[in-house]
Amino acid sequence: MKFISDIRLLLTGLWLGAGVFFIGVAQAAFSVLPERELAGAVVGRSLSIVDYAGLAIAVLLIATSFVGSARVSKLWLWVERLLLVIIAAACAVQEFVIGFWMSSIRAQAGGPIDAIAADNPLKIRFDELHQNSVWVLMVAMAAALITFFIISNRTFAAAKADIKSDIYDFSKEFKV
Repeated sequence: MKFISDIRLLLTGLWLGAGVFFIGVAQAAFSVLPERELAGAVVGRSLSIVDYAGLAIAVLLIATSFVGSARVSKLWLWVERLLLVIIAAACAVQEFVIGFWMSSIRAQAGGPIDAIAADNPLKIRFDELHQNSVWVLMVAMAAALITFFIISNRTFAAAKADIKSDIYDFSKEFKV
């Protein structure tokens, strides 16, 4: 079961790394591309990839959390599952709710969002949705980071338990 735990740890770390990389891509796109509308398109597409990956990975990790869970603390297993549900929900809300509303506002604006006056209700709503989008991603990334530490700690805790249980078994080879 250590192999499955290692794969789960790898998937969590990959998605977390993708989230951190996305933040860099967003910063770079808005500072390098000549039009903010182009940068928004790049960031929106990149965020969709991160969201779909997060949703798929979270569902896969929830499913694999039932494999070999007999030797694991039930409390930490359920905490991990709750955090994975938070990641999946955050990615789904980000993609299917906030993303939908932001694209709807873009369509209603009929042009670049930056061309709209700052006091326009569409611009205000778009900015609020953007802020919500940032917070939802941060919540998902925080949940992924905590999940990463729970999975990695479980791996080491299981290894220590095996060593302690075999301490007086002299039929096995001595390993340091």
